[in-house]
Amino acid sequence: MTDIKSLPNPNNPEEALAAVTSLRLLADQLERRAVEEAVAQGWTWAQIAQALDITRQAAHKRHAAFINKKET
Repeated sequence: MTDIKSLPNPNNPEEALAAVTSLRLLADQLERRAVEEAVAQGWTWAQIAQALDITRQAAHKRHAAFINKKET
């Protein structure tokens, strides 16, 4: 699934919704890894938030616990 044309047709909800679930999981994994790398490179939560188009507080709330857990 590299482009919209290769995704299941919405007329087949079972396949389309399964694809949505898979894409969300992949996007979450990519986001988590990218944030982890950004923190390792010294990015601030404000920079991470700007890149994700969310507030600094939202970025920190979503990722800080995971980042801190990996460091221990």
